[in-house]
Amino acid sequence: MSQIISITALSSISPLGNDPKLIWANYLSDQHCFIQKDIDKALTFVAPLDVDSVAKIETLKQSDSKYKFLDNSVLYAMEASRSAIKQAGWSSNDVFGINIGSSRGATDLFEKHHQEYLKTGKAQTLASPTTTLGNISSWVAHDLQSSGPEISHSITCSTALHAVLNGVAWLKSGMVDKFMVGGSEAPLTDFTIAQMRALKIYSRSEEEYPNRALDLDKTQNTMILGEGAAVCCLEIGKKENALAFIEGIGYATEILEHNISISAEATCFQKSMKMALKDTKLCDVDVIVMHAPGTIKGDLTEYKAIQKVFGESLPLLTTNKWKIGHTFGASGMLSLELAVLMLQHNTFVSVPFAEAQKQEKAIKKVLVNAVGFGGNAVSVLLSL
Repeated sequence: MSQIISITALSSISPLGNDPKLIWANYLSDQHCFIQKDIDKALTFVAPLDVDSVAKIETLKQSDSKYKFLDNSVLYAMEASRSAIKQAGWSSNDVFGINIGSSRGATDLFEKHHQEYLKTGKAQTLASPTTTLGNISSWVAHDLQSSGPEISHSITCSTALHAVLNGVAWLKSGMVDKFMVGGSEAPLTDFTIAQMRALKIYSRSEEEYPNRALDLDKTQNTMILGEGAAVCCLEIGKKENALAFIEGIGYATEILEHNISISAEATCFQKSMKMALKDTKLCDVDVIVMHAPGTIKGDLTEYKAIQKVFGESLPLLTTNKWKIGHTFGASGMLSLELAVLMLQHNTFVSVPFAEAQKQEKAIKKVLVNAVGFGGNAVSVLLSL
């Protein structure tokens, strides 16, 4: 990119917690965040918010009578955004854009409203406004009293990194000089889990690590869902308070063979990574945070794409989905958070059951990947 973009704040709420120190401590642990809950008429592995984060969301919900009617996907984004804007030092006097997307949206509210309609033949008054796609960014804008543009979108699992693309585009256009971007997801509901089971990609593993993301030899799909939200504040130029810098962005799509298809060597990832790295030597990339959802094909095709781009000199490879599951539209930003933490602490976070990789030099550049159903890939290159 011709101009550096600074990440001046990054905040999240997830199974890892909501405080950067706690989140990093949890990443240094080999323990996963999965528990079993009775969902879709069966005991199901999921990764819910930690206890402290649940309490924060309940406090937020009680802070305004209007918030009691909002879906968790909205409340998670609001909580993360409040923390981020405080960290960045922005106020309601600053003009900044907001783009926070979601893959599934208001899953819990939508399912409850639909069940009630089937039972009574009537829809609740607020059923529509509390379940629309634009619900997240508009409520975040209301809560922060912002006056800039607000955008919502859904591009399945690459939603959050597409928000980063949008933010970078707005900043480079000169239309704003600050942009908040991210993703939020609350998919731990009966119908959402049932849909994943119908695709035959949900984990049935009874191993110590039920999500085998980055295990390239697994013989069954092991995707597990998690929930949470993550947002970051972007500013044009190299800022002194930057947590990290965005050096390159890339994106690509593939021709669909079917609704969730991706090619054997993930052509979309090859293109997105090459675009993000066009001004960077391949040997300078220290780590790749892979999308790697824990499915056989998803993990392997991305790995083959990385091999195609980097040859035999592969960077260190990792993912966080073995620990917190797949958070759909929020996953790309949570992966970006992991990348920023590794840059800040100069420490590689590995996957405990994957082939051992040794950090032999300082971590200065990290590539983050995300892809959605149908091969819609995004790659973002970060540096310190």
